[in-house]
Amino acid sequence: VKPMTPRCTVPKAVPVGKSASLHCHESEGYPKSTYSWYRNSEPLSPDMKSNAKFQNSSYTVNPTTGTLVFHAVHKGDTGRYSCIATNDAGFAKCEEQEMEV
Repeated sequence: VKPMTPRCTVPKAVPVGKSASLHCHESEGYPKSTYSWYRNSEPLSPDMKSNAKFQNSSYTVNPTTGTLVFHAVHKGDTGRYSCIATNDAGFAKCEEQEMEV
């Protein structure tokens, strides 16, 4: 069963240096969906050190729960965040939401 549009929760504004949690979830998809996050339409790599663009970010992505956690946000983390739920039957994307740091 193709995933339905996931519900994404993105904080509107986060003070520099604070932690932030972004959530993404849908329950229709079978087999269970895996989740990937995007900032300004660019994929957030689960391994941030491998991507020069995100080397200054400290975050963790859990593809199973759809949670993206920033340990200490900085100005560069400001942007439009969206999430895609994917399974064998297809994928669905939530609307982009702005997070300001």
